[in-house]
Formats: sequence, C-alpha cells, structure tokens
Amino acid sequence: MKNIIQILEPIHIAFKAGQEILNVYNSETVRVELKHDESPLTIADKKAHHVIYTQLVNNYPHIPVISEEGELLDYAERSKWNAVWLVDPLDGTKEFIKRNGEFTVNIGLIENGTPVLGVIYCPVLDTMYFASSEIGSYKLTNCTENLQKIASENTLLTIARKLPFETTRESFAIAVSRSHFSGETEAYIQKMRVQHPHVELITSGSSIKMCLVAEGKVNVYPRLSYSMEWDTAAGEAIVKYSGGQVLDASTNEPMLYNKKHLKNPFHIVTRGDV
Repeated sequence: MKNIIQILEPIHIAFKAGQEILNVYNSETVRVELKHDESPLTIADKKAHHVIYTQLVNNYPHIPVISEEGELLDYAERSKWNAVWLVDPLDGTKEFIKRNGEFTVNIGLIENGTPVLGVIYCPVLDTMYFASSEIGSYKLTNCTENLQKIASENTLLTIARKLPFETTRESFAIAVSRSHFSGETEAYIQKMRVQHPHVELITSGSSIKMCLVAEGKVNVYPRLSYSMEWDTAAGEAIVKYSGGQVLDASTNEPMLYNKKHLKNPFHIVTRGDV
C-alpha cells in the first residue's frame, strides 16, 4: 500500500493549490504578466506554485521538484536524479484568463524517466484524477466534501471511481486543444476522417483532454503542437494506468522525462492503436 499512502498527500496538496487558484479566479480582476516566451503568468500561478513547492519539499525532502514557475537546475545536476516531481501549478493559464474553467493543477512523479504517479485537480469542476503504478487510475468528484471523509487509502479507493468508464459511444472521438490547435492537428483529423466513418471533435483546455482519454470519453488526443514535460507528466500517469498510452508521434515510442531539454516531442494520447 506504499504508493497509495504516497498519493494521498499529493492529492491534498493539489486541492490546496486549487483553492488558492479559485480565490484569485473569483476575484474581480486578474493582472496578467508575460514571461520570456510570451506565455501568460498570473498571481494564481505564483500562489499555486508556492503551495505545491513548499509542501512537496517539506513532505518529500529526498525528491527534487521541477515546476513550471520554479528555477530549473542544469542538466548536469538533474541527470543524477532517479526520481523527480514534475509540476504545472496552473495548467491552462489562457483558459483561466478567459474564465472558462478549463484549467488544472498537475503534479506528476517521475522515476527513471517514466511517470509512476499523477494527480490532476480541476478546481472549477471540483474533480480530482489520480493514478499510480500500483493502484491504477481513478476519478474523484465533489472533492471539497469527499476529501474530508478520506482518512485512509482504503476509503479513497472506495469513494473514487476506477478508470476507464464503460462507454457506448459510436463515433470516433478526438480531443483537440482550445488554445493550441495546429496545422499538423488538422491534418491528423483529416486522416482519421478517412479511417473512421463518424468522427467527433471534443474541444477542451489544459490536461483535461488527457483525462478524457483516461475516462474513455475520447479515443485519441493528438498533441501536435508545443508542450513541456510538466504539461504531460501527471496526465500520462493517469492515461497509462487506465490502460492507455502516450507515444512520440514521430517514433511511436514512449516519451521520456527529465531530459536535457524539457520540451516534449509531438505526441499521441490514445486508448489503443489508431
């Protein structure tokens, strides 16, 4: 039960970060800064990062943390790490600014380049997805109420629902990004339209798309545009331990984490061969 006990704390940490985000989200105005790569940054990103980084370091002092909003050490140092937390404190900042609710808190644990644990919290939906190599993947709804009832790992798995869910969908469903659609994505969709008689597009922001694959609500999510390791680490764990896979679109091989350069290759998130 070691991994289940380990996952309880990241779940609570993600929830606390989500509450910090909601406090900002529900305020009247949100100031937006631009980072060096022109991506947006808000006080919600910073507050969530502070909560997650501080609590992970306090609870797991032997495991280093890579956060989108934190300092990145040189690869000469990082290459020595067998385990590392990969964190996106607020995945979907553009959706946060648009106030459409499609943003998440992502906490993933990497061991030897592979995701072994993942937690994704959707604050507006009050929904938590979590997974580990030992317990599989789960979805917990109504977290504000339910997390108060969870005193043990056994209670957690009793209240949460195991992924994937059964589906009777007849169409071939493709998840597409609300803010990162590309020409390569359009070409992939057209390819799928040739192979499948009924193709349905489901648009969403942040790592919610990976969670939809884990649930079985969509067949595939082609991420054929820019992303970083902290965008996908937690989501890959949830997909992987629900029976899905995340593969490099060029090599059809599993992705690796804590690389020298943290940019992801274009990749395909799927429940099976497509």
